[in-house]
Amino acid sequence: MSFTDRVVLAVHIAFVIFTIGPVTAAIMSTPRAIRTRNAGLLRYLMRTTRIFAAASLGILVFGLILGESQGDLSKAWLTVSTTLFAVALVLLVLVMRDQRRALAALTMAAQASGTQPPAVAGPAAAAGGEQQAVASTGGAAAVATVERGRIASLGGIVSLIWLAILVLMVWQP
Repeated sequence: MSFTDRVVLAVHIAFVIFTIGPVTAAIMSTPRAIRTRNAGLLRYLMRTTRIFAAASLGILVFGLILGESQGDLSKAWLTVSTTLFAVALVLLVLVMRDQRRALAALTMAAQASGTQPPAVAGPAAAAGGEQQAVASTGGAAAVATVERGRIASLGGIVSLIWLAILVLMVWQP
């Protein structure tokens, strides 16, 4: 392996470490932010997901550069890994859509009930005003609950896909 290939491999691994972890943590934290109706935290997690999902494209770019320089692009395990990564990116787009919908539902529920969102009112108001918001805005709360379940399931699938890619990268059948 040449010096250039080692540098590209190091950058590829750095992208994996510094993008996959944060985007996974943001996705897995989103259902709790929805459950506690913390719109401020949900907004932050949505932005974090968007930034690190976009940055994770560096993994694909540097992986393809490395595969091309070593002549491995025709191997089945690399094709499967690339396809799985593309599927994970599509699922991340769906997660970001659901995060936007949940934030809109939480904002609408807070406005309809006349209470401030927990991010503005604080944790004490979030605990006390939660049942009032659910009672007065059942539709918006139900939408947020559906989005919470979908985000949790898609986040789990994305994590399993990344685990499968890791196994393929180490094992290289």
